[in-house]
Amino acid sequence: MRTDKGWRRFYATGWLVSVAASAGGFVMWQLHLREVEQRAEEAERTRDEVARRRAAEERLRIARELHDSLTHSISVITVQAGVAVHLAHKRGEDVPPALLAIQEASADASRELRATLGMLRADDDTRVGLDHLPALVERTRAAGVPTTLSIAGQPCSVPPAIASAAFRIVQEALNNVGRHAGEASAVVTIQYETSALTVRVDDDGSGPPPGRKSRGLGLIGMRERVAELGGTVRAEPRTGGGFTVRAELPFRAVP
Repeated sequence: MRTDKGWRRFYATGWLVSVAASAGGFVMWQLHLREVEQRAEEAERTRDEVARRRAAEERLRIARELHDSLTHSISVITVQAGVAVHLAHKRGEDVPPALLAIQEASADASRELRATLGMLRADDDTRVGLDHLPALVERTRAAGVPTTLSIAGQPCSVPPAIASAAFRIVQEALNNVGRHAGEASAVVTIQYETSALTVRVDDDGSGPPPGRKSRGLGLIGMRERVAELGGTVRAEPRTGGGFTVRAELPFRAVP
């Protein structure tokens, strides 16, 4: 028969074996969980890469379609309108206002199309950011719109997607000032906050016609861009005249 001492040794050994088995099982379970998490992260990265690649391919396809279908036609209109204006001047005739409007509109359409094609073909690795804003403001001033750039808060590192969106928002807003605000000046304000970047563009121009808050497809694209980043945007007439665009871009959940 086993002695009490022998039973105690037996129980102690069994207890140690049980503890070791439990510890081993726990470690194996942790390793399994870690492996599952790594696989999930890898799958998420793969999905993101596939989505980015497909988006880039779609942008290039759209750029080709726009170039093939519109560029030549707009160029022909611009050239023909220019020739007609030149001939009218040469003959000493008054140029019809409609012809001048066609010439100006076609030139604007050509510039905007080139800019759009450039954005569609741009690589995400070379996209614009906040450091490009001073040059944008200078170009706007040179185009005849007095513009100032103001930085508020403590500048910090901003995710590339947010920096690019901020630049495009300011670009679209200033383009709208030049096209729609008449004799106007603009103020661009970049506000650095703890959890978000706020972009604001105010002008003191004539603004859009009463009852109309949107200025076309540019603002629609702006809202879509901000929504993709989980932010909010307001574009509306200012009290007392002018127009304001204000976008808040949160830092959370941005790659």
